[in-house]
Amino acid sequence: MTRTTPPRPLDVASVFPELAGTSRTATRLHPRPGAPTVHESSVGGPLLWPAGESWASCSQEHDAPFELNTPEEVRTLRRILARDVWTDEDHAEVSRIHAGHDPSLLPEGPHPLIPVAQLYARDVPGLPFPEGTDLLQVLWCPFIDIEDQSGSAAVQLRWRRAADVVEVLASPPEPAYVGTSELVPLPCVLRPEQVLEYPAAHDLDPELAGRIHRWEEDGATDYRGALSVAPGWKAGGWAAPFTFRDSGGPEELRCARCSAVGEPLLTIGYAEWNAETVSWRPVEEAHGASATPTAVTVGRGYTLQFYACPADPRHPPVTVMQ
Repeated sequence: MTRTTPPRPLDVASVFPELAGTSRTATRLHPRPGAPTVHESSVGGPLLWPAGESWASCSQEHDAPFELNTPEEVRTLRRILARDVWTDEDHAEVSRIHAGHDPSLLPEGPHPLIPVAQLYARDVPGLPFPEGTDLLQVLWCPFIDIEDQSGSAAVQLRWRRAADVVEVLASPPEPAYVGTSELVPLPCVLRPEQVLEYPAAHDLDPELAGRIHRWEEDGATDYRGALSVAPGWKAGGWAAPFTFRDSGGPEELRCARCSAVGEPLLTIGYAEWNAETVSWRPVEEAHGASATPTAVTVGRGYTLQFYACPADPRHPPVTVMQ
């Protein structure tokens, strides 16, 4: 089923002409639980990975995790939590999984990374695919603070030409344990949709941002929640609104390899909509539908953004939590 964002409550550029020309196209990914294949764009799904290529891994030292579970335990827990009625065995299994395992059981690295997203150019044509590629794969390490790993092996991108993958890796490796289930995406199919976004207030001239703020205080439509940046998982577009990191303006997020100023590549939002952004809820979604379909939580429910190097998208991405 497609997902359609309702029209914005008003054309904000008609109210503030200075915004004309500042809009960007973003692709809302609209991930929803499903069973994607390697030939589809997905979140948390299987990757079109060449059989002869080593799997992405991380050799960084990991701090003792708050919990230590196997990937299969994460899947089991989610199946139980989705049930309306629990048996005594279900309660016992949930208690066992929540107890976790002794951190001393964690083997030394390298640890296999887990798939986060796979995006085909046909679904997100606005991404900066390097010449000759049409597939982006994103992987990360489910142990550490992802938002603080710019330029490290804990977050990796693979840009590919799908037609070059003749033999697909049949059984990708998994880490023996994960440090937090909240970094393990539930497999989701995508329903990509292109939308127009306007800059978040922190990306505007301070004088214009001040006028918009006063306009909001007078009872007008909320710029941040309804007129600027789309919530949820998306590709491209504008940077997410600042939250706890806001200290008077945006910082330049530079490539760790060449210092070029990064551009938004992938946004991982905790919720597809919330009380502030409910106007972005797709028209096909029933009231009461889950706004957190991927089961991914970064930090305490913040937004994680990947910034790509405009000089060479193959450089390691910059990651920032907002």
